[in-house]
Amino acid sequence: MRFERITANPAVATGKPCIRNLRFPVSRLLGLLAARETTESILSAYPYLEAEDIDEVLRYAACLSEDETIELNW
Repeated sequence: MRFERITANPAVATGKPCIRNLRFPVSRLLGLLAARETTESILSAYPYLEAEDIDEVLRYAACLSEDETIELNW
């Protein structure tokens, strides 16, 4: 799967995956979504983001979760 809106550049945010080289880490957006922020509230708070960025970040997270196994301590 290709991701055109997610970039990883060593000169931007120490190489963490970001949205379009904007120094806005994918992890920050995922955290906002996990905190139940709505798409509308995120786009209002961060006007340089686009709805397509949110969609791609969710696809990216889904793709990563396919390859990772995390042991849960129940």
